Formats: sequence, C-alpha cells, structure tokens
Amino acid sequence: MQIQAIYAALATANMDRAEQFYTQLFERRPDDHPMDGLIQWRGVAGANIQIFHDQEHAGSGRMTVVVPKMDQARRWLEEIGVSTAGEKQGDYGKIAQVTDPDGNLITLAEPPSRPFHT
Repeated sequence: MQIQAIYAALATANMDRAEQFYTQLFERRPDDHPMDGLIQWRGVAGANIQIFHDQEHAGSGRMTVVVPKMDQARRWLEEIGVSTAGEKQGDYGKIAQVTDPDGNLITLAEPPSRPFHT
C-alpha cells in the first residue's frame, strides 16, 4: 500500500468553538473545510489534523504536541487563555496537559535536552 498522507482526527460537539480554539493553538486558520462538519490543517509540524462534528464522541480524543521548551509553551498558552495542568518530569522529558473546549486531552511533551539512553 502506498500512503500519501495521514490525518489525526478529533471529535467536537461545536465546530465554531473548536475552529476558534485550534486556530489559536496552531496560530493559523484551517487550510480548508472539505465538507460540512469537517475542518482540517495540513502540515502542522509535519502532521495533518482534522476536527469533525460528532457530538457523541466529542471529548474522548487524545493528541500529543511536542514542544521545545515547556515553560515557553505554558506561558504562551496562558496568554491565549488556556491553562495547563499536571506538569510532570519523567525519565524522558516533561509533560503537561490541556483540554480543548470539548474535553479532548492534549498532552504537551518536552523532550530531554540530552538523548535518553537505556
């Protein structure tokens, strides 16, 4: 099978609210609205993201966003009104979490400054 692209998808109960949130998070408008109930961003740090209307499953999605500096990411999120929680330091960097307006969990991950060796 030849694969041309992969899209991660998150469900939302409110398309307008989700579009506003992800437009702020990705710092750009969606690339397109291919059909009713679907918006998408292409090439967000190499990933493609779709937000689709599905009230029944809204809030059950998960996404990880790798950031170079957790403290900078947290400050920027606070500036746009998004609070982070649960910052933890592990063997492989730091994580913190935010939720979108539907409750989908977004984990921010900061890799260690040095490579992890076992």
